[in-house]
Amino acid sequence: MKMRPPIFFMFFLASCSTAQPLKEELLYENSFADATKMQGWRMEGEATTEHKDGWMFIQSPSEASHHVYWCPKTFPANFIAEWEVQNHHPEAGLCIIFFAAAGQEGQDLFDASLQLRNGMFKQYTKGDINNYHISYYANTPTQKDRPFSHLRKNKGFKKVQVGQPGIAASSTAIHKLRLIKHNGRIQMFLDDVQIIDWADDNPLGAGKIGFRQMKWTHFAYRNFKVWSAKQ
Repeated sequence: MKMRPPIFFMFFLASCSTAQPLKEELLYENSFADATKMQGWRMEGEATTEHKDGWMFIQSPSEASHHVYWCPKTFPANFIAEWEVQNHHPEAGLCIIFFAAAGQEGQDLFDASLQLRNGMFKQYTKGDINNYHISYYANTPTQKDRPFSHLRKNKGFKKVQVGQPGIAASSTAIHKLRLIKHNGRIQMFLDDVQIIDWADDNPLGAGKIGFRQMKWTHFAYRNFKVWSAKQ
């Protein structure tokens, strides 16, 4: 007779699937409320930022171009990042988080030897840099309200996981995001619900984090924090 595993064992397995490492040292913190705190941040593409009511608003005037806003700090291979977002243009847009971004030979992302980047997607996915990226909001004119988050590994634009639904196209609520990269395992949580969970057997190492928006997007961001992670 085939026996079912004990209930406590089943619970243990379920707990392991969503287990998270612990926050260790706070490596970076920025409320995004004040423009004077953005020294070193680099915008690639035609976009502007505005800081008001405790938020940083990013958009491309006249929807001129897609864009990426990079944090100047290089983060270690293992980290936990958190931030909050709110959509101010639910008609269309797309939000991505780039992370572990660096030159293919290990150069700093801002190294002068790397090709210039201006927000065109192929420069980040098929150019001379490596990174991961997760799209957690997708509502473009050609792909309305895409239901699932995607995790890709670059260079190469390799889709390694189709995750759970990200932010709904019509949502204008405040959402909290948590991104974890630890020992090759990548997890992302939206309002404490896991939407990505994938393990890379050949993981990328240290690198930078950047916020990407397509040109139709008008999101607000606040309370960006990054910690080192430990088991």
